Amino acid sequence: MEVTIFSRETIRPSSSLIRHMEPKKLCLFDQLTPSTYPEVVIFYSMNDPNLDLNKTLIQLKKSLSETLNLFYPFSGKTKNNLYIEDYDTGVPYWEAKVNCRMSDYLQLRETESLNNFVAIHPFTKEKDTSAPQLAIQVNVFSCGGIALGVSVSHKQSDGETLSYFLKSWAALFTGSPHKVVVPQLSKAASFFLPQTELPPNCVALMDQLWFKKSNYVTKRFYFNNKAISTLKSLGKSETVPSPTRNDVVSCFIWKHATEASWAISGKPRISVAAHAVNMRPRMTNPRSLENCTGNLFWWASIIVNPAQKAELELSQLVALTNEIVSEFNGDYLENMVGEAGFEPISDFVTQLESMMEMDSEKPDIFAFTNWKNTFNEVDFGWGNPVWVGAHGKVGPEFRNMVVLIDSQGSNDKEVEAFVTLEDRQMAILESDSQFLAFAGNGNNIKASL
Repeated sequence: MEVTIFSRETIRPSSSLIRHMEPKKLCLFDQLTPSTYPEVVIFYSMNDPNLDLNKTLIQLKKSLSETLNLFYPFSGKTKNNLYIEDYDTGVPYWEAKVNCRMSDYLQLRETESLNNFVAIHPFTKEKDTSAPQLAIQVNVFSCGGIALGVSVSHKQSDGETLSYFLKSWAALFTGSPHKVVVPQLSKAASFFLPQTELPPNCVALMDQLWFKKSNYVTKRFYFNNKAISTLKSLGKSETVPSPTRNDVVSCFIWKHATEASWAISGKPRISVAAHAVNMRPRMTNPRSLENCTGNLFWWASIIVNPAQKAELELSQLVALTNEIVSEFNGDYLENMVGEAGFEPISDFVTQLESMMEMDSEKPDIFAFTNWKNTFNEVDFGWGNPVWVGAHGKVGPEFRNMVVLIDSQGSNDKEVEAFVTLEDRQMAILESDSQFLAFAGNGNNIKASL
């Protein structure tokens, strides 16, 4: 497969008034999040025989420019980890041809090749403050199918924010302004007040949490209905009698990735599952952060200390995860609001620093994020996506990470997991018969191509 770029442009907000808008303040959680690039590639089969591809490409650019009038910080650049400014910077926008049919690509869906469909390499450690906040690559397959590759800076956007943007772009593309998500751009910074300067130990710890230099490999694993049903049976307990798909799949992967790491080190060591928790629906008043943009998530850190427990039972991991995540309730989050909002963050940093000092070896940290219903309903009038892919190989400085996505074309009970691990850990995981008994990598695209 070859992907050939045939057009490179910069798209800016269509309204000239945007360039005069005030700088947008970052919220506290934006400040704590690095400038690295998650990516998502959304595949559309484009089955309409009357579709005019040239008009489609022109309308995509036009509607993107209109969408940037609403989401103008995506067209700017960061300044001193305090705010976004210079909204005339624009969004890199590339168009590319793919020399194969989408159906042929989706038969294999090589994870590594996903990086060919995006303009910026995923999850690199970005130090250039003038780097773009968003980049788009529109990939046209020989059959007319389109894969929309999106790279977004994590400095000002979480998955929910990106979904607001993409759904609004799709709404304006289809002439459906009533479906636009009107973003609340400044509200997050008024709730979670930014710091003039973050303490050095906080900066250092967040860097440790996000980045560790190594050779990483990303693989896609598929959990079908039968596997998930069995895992739910194995993962239930008195405290969690009805675990969710996310509960059992994430804990199952954590268990086996941890065992792979322990096999390499020759002894058990502390293992941490850091779950990205969306704060919006968990506030005391969930509507208070409705349509708010920014990094409105925080990490629920579940810790297994082998000095206290050497076995990794799935049901116990599920129970422990539920216990910690449930603490992210309205009362806890309200403590982060206002002038005293940094105190819980400082406590979090202190706890993790203490954990780091408990073992002569650094603990294993595995990050988990769930894209359930985040991108699979972005409809540009071509129908829902036939597949949503996360990313291929990440940069040499990143972190073990798992992205869970509802499998497209399924009955909403199947899950795909994009698992990024250090290469030696991945080699052991891929030869783990107990893991592979539940996790496959077979084709599950059921939509008509």
